[in-house]
Amino acid sequence: MALSSIDVRSYLKELSGWSNQGLTIEKTYVFSSFVESIEFVKRVAEVAENEGHHPDIAIHYCKVTLSLWTHVVKGLTENDFILAAKIDDSF
Repeated sequence: MALSSIDVRSYLKELSGWSNQGLTIEKTYVFSSFVESIEFVKRVAEVAENEGHHPDIAIHYCKVTLSLWTHVVKGLTENDFILAAKIDDSF
């Protein structure tokens, strides 16, 4: 079951730099080179694979935007916020 908008706002307060974009939460990371962006994506992939929950990833040269949502419920669940926190804690 998808989280309510009240729950989403509450969980977002626990994260730094993430924002609610409709059915997703998103964060953009900025790097000094394309290679650093790709290395970051590789590390995110490891964390996501360990969690069994995978973000949508957009790479724009030195910027990487991660979008999280739970496809099955067509919205946000606690798992999205757990993965966001684990990604941030890993870097």
